[in-house]
Amino acid sequence: MGCGSCGSSKNGGLPGGCKDHGSCRSGGCNRLNVHDWLSLIPVADFSKPFPFVEVSFNHGSRKEYFKAQNPLQYEKGDFVTVESSLGFDVGIVSLTGELVKLQMKKKGVKEKSDEIKKILHKSTENEIARLEENKKGEKEKMIRARVISRELNLDMKIAEVEVQADGKKATFFYTADDRVDFRELIRRFAVDFKVKVEMRQIGIRQEAAKVGGIGSCGRELCCSTWLNDFKSVSTTAARYQNLSINQTKLSGQCGRLKCCLNYELDTYMDALRVFPTNVDRIKTKTGTAFLQKKDIFKNLMWYSYDKSNTLYPLTIERVKEISELNKQGIFPDDLQAVEVTRKTIAAEKTDFVDVVGQFSLKGLERASKKKREKAKSSAQNQRGNEGQGQKPNPNAKGPNPSAQGNKPNAQQKNNKPKPKPNTGNPPANKAQGAGGTKPNTPNTQNKKPQQPNRKPQTTQGKPQEKKEGTS
Repeated sequence: MGCGSCGSSKNGGLPGGCKDHGSCRSGGCNRLNVHDWLSLIPVADFSKPFPFVEVSFNHGSRKEYFKAQNPLQYEKGDFVTVESSLGFDVGIVSLTGELVKLQMKKKGVKEKSDEIKKILHKSTENEIARLEENKKGEKEKMIRARVISRELNLDMKIAEVEVQADGKKATFFYTADDRVDFRELIRRFAVDFKVKVEMRQIGIRQEAAKVGGIGSCGRELCCSTWLNDFKSVSTTAARYQNLSINQTKLSGQCGRLKCCLNYELDTYMDALRVFPTNVDRIKTKTGTAFLQKKDIFKNLMWYSYDKSNTLYPLTIERVKEISELNKQGIFPDDLQAVEVTRKTIAAEKTDFVDVVGQFSLKGLERASKKKREKAKSSAQNQRGNEGQGQKPNPNAKGPNPSAQGNKPNAQQKNNKPKPKPNTGNPPANKAQGAGGTKPNTPNTQNKKPQQPNRKPQTTQGKPQEKKEGTS
């Protein structure tokens, strides 16, 4: 394992890992940690230090409090050997000092309770090696336990198996909706695993905390990092926040409603105090308007008429005014909805632009379709221009007929005001006009319709010779 604060570095300057399997002093490899912000502040009488220490087991998934004879000799990250109901267990010190008193008070652990066990001593190398050896067989025991519970047709799920450091006891954490009779299951476990079996039922949220994972927000689950007390979450919290009641979006990985629905609930409750009550329906001469939603950020209330999908935003003052008029039996002409405008803020010119999530597959398909249509239209225009250039131009006398078309000769000037006779051959005249030259009306009357496959060189010469002979 290697956390960001690990000082050892190997190839490429990357952290190589402390290899302590979650026992580093920085706490970066552990979970459900508490920052000891009182460690360097002399707020307590160190002549009588607080005699309790917080110890974590199984990489922070379980934490308990133990009494120490000399708590000053233990620091965060030390392996300690503690008492157990059968034998001993090995854990890691996660918190010391006066902050432990606050944590015990928060979780309701009494200092004079007989259930609090003692810390025996700092763990030796043999005890740590024995702990690691027993931890390697936890996964195999969990798979075997699930197979046995399925053979006995028990409606339960084995979530985790934790073996004690001395290997004499194993705790099986399970989840179940109803009460389970696992007396036969315990006998099978004791025969197969040769250990003392302890069954401990946990909730669905606690199971998700032990398994861990990444939430829809992109961060690690709150229950597996810092959240240790689970409060009930209901759909009422979603309604107060104007969220759609969609179980797929509101449910977490545990299958229950997300714990984060309660995070901003108090803020919404405070903001909704300024909104009037008993205004779900207001009446006007147009009809009865029904309340659809409340916007605490703009202090607006959205109404809509029956059998209509149009929403009308009203201010809080307008809603109170209409409500008072309705109590007097007066119905206003309309709702007088306000106009909601979105303020557009000009983006600052920066060298870096964050375009993550701006493109989609449909957008790329539309762009490629536009490119294909543009290429197709340009190809058609090019083919049309090439077809027009292949038609004859009898007025061209040189290699550059376009230059002659820019300067008309005297004969063209004389023939310009004359009306154009209908000779039955309009395509030739149209082609000449498109090429930039004006048609010569006397010559076009005697000219025969030309074949489209005739080359331009021959067609340019023959009308010129015919023109000279007739003159």
